[in-house]
Order: sequence, then structure tokens, then C-alpha cells
Amino acid sequence: MKLIELHILQTVAPSNLNRDDTNSPKDALFGGFRRARVSSQAQKRAVRTAFAQWGSISKLDRGVRTRRLVEEIVRRLAGRRDPELATRATEAALASLGLGVKEGRTEYFVFLGQRELDRLASLVDQYFDKLAAAAVSGKGKVQIDKTEKEALRKALDGGQAVDIALFGRMLADAPELNIDAGCQVAHALSTHKVDREFDFYTAVDDLNPREETGAGMMGDVEFYSATLYRYAVLDVAKLVENLQDDRDLAVQAARAFAEAFALALPSGKQNTFAAHNPPLLVAFRGGDGLPRNLATAFEQPVRPRDDAPLSALSIQRLAQEWAKFDRAFGPLQGERKAHLTLVDANGATEPLGEAVASLPELLERIVDTARQLVA
Repeated sequence: MKLIELHILQTVAPSNLNRDDTNSPKDALFGGFRRARVSSQAQKRAVRTAFAQWGSISKLDRGVRTRRLVEEIVRRLAGRRDPELATRATEAALASLGLGVKEGRTEYFVFLGQRELDRLASLVDQYFDKLAAAAVSGKGKVQIDKTEKEALRKALDGGQAVDIALFGRMLADAPELNIDAGCQVAHALSTHKVDREFDFYTAVDDLNPREETGAGMMGDVEFYSATLYRYAVLDVAKLVENLQDDRDLAVQAARAFAEAFALALPSGKQNTFAAHNPPLLVAFRGGDGLPRNLATAFEQPVRPRDDAPLSALSIQRLAQEWAKFDRAFGPLQGERKAHLTLVDANGATEPLGEAVASLPELLERIVDTARQLVA
């Protein structure tokens, strides 16, 4: 497997970046101890949002995840087709692909690239009369020609959308349109055990008369602070395949992902906590071989000491695990590695490769490695 791995240690101040259905920050048991956790899907969402906000991936090369697919196709047909007939034709086209529509919405989120949306709209326009008149049975089957149905199916090929190529796509009712992800993202875990804390708050009505005292409302918010270990791996060959052999776009995707994964965090409760804490260590390795998540470095929780912060101790523990795995299993074939750290770890980071001075410099190393792997 041609891969690029990212290993990140990031200390976040009191926060609730990613919460569960009870509004509590997510956690997990690991090594027999309660750990802070930020889910894989929350981190991926932050990465996708960063692509758009930072412009690192153009709109044409990004996908859209939506249940409003009918509206999006009809919008593309505006001015050419009657909206009501366009809606009917689009629903018929989607039904022919096995994607049911109820009250104008697909039954679940559909992840499509911009090029796929354009092609789908073009085909709906091309087959408009047949689709608009198509009879939809109770099972959502549409009576259109096999050739037309196949053309609609071929239009949904991923559209060279970087986020679809990275994170994949699953369509339960059309498995032949599924795309295997070119990237895996682990749930972030704290390197140490955590205890949840509560922020009790009150609010006062600004227009209360002077004789009326007390709070107008009260409540509490759960939070924790943590040093998180974050891990992701890119399957470079799969990424190239998903991007239809566009190697330059695959290299661009690798850089954009590495930058966004390092810097973007979920936005949960940030107006309350403002936990905008950059990572203290970003390390990468690339080459040909097997991936390895080094969370086992923290199976025994790191414990703070008076003479060393959790972040420095966590970096030391990660470097020790890295070296141990290298001794046991060897490096990747053609391995390249480097790291950026903001913490004095007493020289412990040597196993992580050459130290660089800035994230842009580290990203250039990642780009060079990606170019080598796609060649």
C-alpha cells in the first residue's frame, strides 16, 4: 500500500468540540480508562468545510452531500424547462438509479460531485420528454430504455471530487455506485484519562425591575480539556484511482487534506469555549507498506509531572512507540518522514524524522512524497 500517514498531538483547552445526543462531549474507554474523544466523522466534516473556506480545493473539485438533489438538478435546468415537469423528470431519473424521493427529498443523503450533478442535469434535459412522462410504479421503478438508464448510471462516477475520493460514498440502494474511501481517519483520543467537568451558568433578564432579583434561567454545560492523539492515513493509489488517474489532482488533494487535518477542528460549542488551539506536533511518514496507528503508545495513560507538561510527555511516548514499531517491523519501503513540533521534548523526536520549522515546510515534504508515490 502506497501511503501517507499523519500523526498529530494537539492540546485543547476546556471545550466540547464533539458532543453526543445528550450534549455531553464524546468519550471512550481505552486501556481501561475514560478518554476524551473526537469522532472520525466530525474531523472529516471539519476537513471538508476547510476545503471550501480556505479555497484549497476548488468548487468544481468538491462534492455536495444533500437530500435536496431534486432541487439542485431543477436549478440547473432553470430557464430551459418548466419547473414542475423538471421536478417530475428528475425524480424519475433518480428512481431509475434506485434513489427514492419522498416529498421532494431523497430518502437519505447522496454525495455527488459537481461534475456528476452537471452531467445528471444534462441527461435529464436530453431525455426530458421520456423521463417527464415515465410511469413510476409503487416500488419506484421507472420504465425507461436500458440505454438511457445506463447513461444515467455512468454519469455517477465520482466526478473527480476530491472529498468523495478521500472519504468515499455509500448508496445503499445503488451499491454499484459506491466508492471506497482513499483515506482513513481515526477517532481522536486523549493521551491521558479525563474526568468530565460542568460549567454551571446563570442568566439575568436585563429588563428586570430593581426589586426583582435572581436568575432568569440557569443550566450547565459539560466539557473537558485534553491532549489528543489524532491519526489519519491516505491510500495514495486508491486516491489516484478515485480521481480517475489525475495524478496532479491527487497530489493537490494530499496537500489540502494534510493542511486541513492539521489545522481544522470541529466547531462544537466554540462560541462558548473558543478552544482554537493549533497542534503541538505534526508528524508524517510516507512510502510503501502497511499503515500503523500508534494509539497504543497511550494505552497506559500519560500522567503529568511537575517538571513536564502532558504535551511533552505525550510526544516522548509517541516517539518511543514509533521507534519500537520501526525496530519490530521495519520502516516503509522508500520511507520519507519529517515532523514539526512546538514543544521541547528533550530530543525525543529523532525517530519522527527531520524536524522542520513550519507547517508550510512540512506540507512541501508531504507534496514531494505524494509526487514520488503517484509517479
